[in-house]
Amino acid sequence: MSISHAPPGSPETDIPETSHPDAAEPTPPGPVPDLDLDLDLDLEPIVPASSRRTRVPRWLRRTSGPVLLLALWQLLSSTGVLTADVLASPGRIAQVAGDLISDGSLTSAMTTSLQRVAGGLLLGALIGTGLALVSGLFQIGEDIVDAPVQMLRTVPFVGLIPLFIIWFGIGEAPKIAIITLGVTFPLYLNVYAGIRGVDAQLIEAGESLGLSRWGLVRHVILPGALPGAMTGLRYSLGISWLALVFAEQVNADSGIGFLMVQARDFLRTDVIVVCLIVYAFLGLLADFIVRSLERLLLQWRPTFTGR
Repeated sequence: MSISHAPPGSPETDIPETSHPDAAEPTPPGPVPDLDLDLDLDLEPIVPASSRRTRVPRWLRRTSGPVLLLALWQLLSSTGVLTADVLASPGRIAQVAGDLISDGSLTSAMTTSLQRVAGGLLLGALIGTGLALVSGLFQIGEDIVDAPVQMLRTVPFVGLIPLFIIWFGIGEAPKIAIITLGVTFPLYLNVYAGIRGVDAQLIEAGESLGLSRWGLVRHVILPGALPGAMTGLRYSLGISWLALVFAEQVNADSGIGFLMVQARDFLRTDVIVVCLIVYAFLGLLADFIVRSLERLLLQWRPTFTGR
């Protein structure tokens, strides 16, 4: 026996490859033949299980809660759990609302109340926004304006009704003044916070682009403060209706609050509930208008819409 010490890969250890005589020669790659296959396959896309669930329309989901509450209310009234002296039934309230609309008293009261809210909201928006601009854009304005505004903000505006009556009498002026005072402070706080919340890097970028002071205010600061201003407007609208309720119950001879006072004197819970529903729908309509305006003015801001 002899042992070969040849290194690997030497001719002594290499085994020549042998091919079978019947093995077919490899064919060079060529074009793939065009096979005319008439396959009728019914393929269905794979849909996740979460997407196959039946989705309820959003408007139906949003209205289901009030409808269920209304049905429960009617059921309690029909079974006698809620008596008419405590709370009138929905059917009775609908009938009273129709009577108030037909004789024109509810329409006239709504018109008067809307005029008061519009006047107080306009004055409050001008005062609150003006003070916020002075306090937010200038340090000296903040030193002069912010402290008195914060002091007045802590005073309940409802407690100022007797003082307003002494100052302005019993006409429309004290009612509009109460609404104005209630609107001013939420708008001031949100506009001021929006101005001071603008990113400092945006200010530096505007200055590097050569914007003047007015150019920074117009193109950087005010657009950056607009989301806060819209939030403040929504708060102000809610408070304006709250202030209107108090204002119209003091020496008023017209308006929705006046109807409520009369209904209270005659123990008419149905009329009181009708007035409260009118207040709620007017507030909801005002909030819808502001939200639509917000979507129009803030199209540039991507927001989370929920999942």
